[in-house]
Amino acid sequence: MDVVDCYRLLGLRSGASASEIKSSYRRLAQRYHPDTNPNDKRAKEKFIAVTEAYKLLLKVVPPHKTHQQQTSSSKANSVYSEKKANGKEVSTKEKVKTKKNSRAKPPNLSETENRLKWKTYKQLLQFLKQRRFPQATALVEALVQRLPQDAEVRQWQAICYQMWAKQLIAQRKLLKARIYLKKALKADPKNKSLQKEVQRDFKYLEKIL
Repeated sequence: MDVVDCYRLLGLRSGASASEIKSSYRRLAQRYHPDTNPNDKRAKEKFIAVTEAYKLLLKVVPPHKTHQQQTSSSKANSVYSEKKANGKEVSTKEKVKTKKNSRAKPPNLSETENRLKWKTYKQLLQFLKQRRFPQATALVEALVQRLPQDAEVRQWQAICYQMWAKQLIAQRKLLKARIYLKKALKADPKNKSLQKEVQRDFKYLEKIL
């Protein structure tokens, strides 16, 4: 499931705010919840699908947006790999949402860099979905080297580090997990939401060490 599918499942337009996402999810979850629809397999499958879509969007959509950020984000997400009959892309921009905070906007990128950025992000989402964290980390680290001033890319890097650390904790590879939690904080030090999550991971790690 990619970001485009998540918006579609929740009945939202691309670029919807976090509050709109939460509101739509609560409405749909109530409608399709198994307790409300006992013995309804289709409703249960729908409930699972919208829940997965909601969880994914929470990872890539900022908790708060200014009007200017939302407008900019909506433009950036207008088309993702839509193709004409002859196979050519109709746009140089790709549809994607990312976990942002209120600090500096990404730098102006050339057309080639922008295409590379969003193409890489699409692949990154696939790796994360498949829990292929070493590949995801290598991919985003290469992108950071190419676009070191891009705040969004740094955020993706931090998220990759934290997700891999969580898997390492589950596998009881605790020392390695600690390394990647520290890397997550270093990659995106001003992301308060991420900092809180990582600190919770550190506390859990301390308990089981």
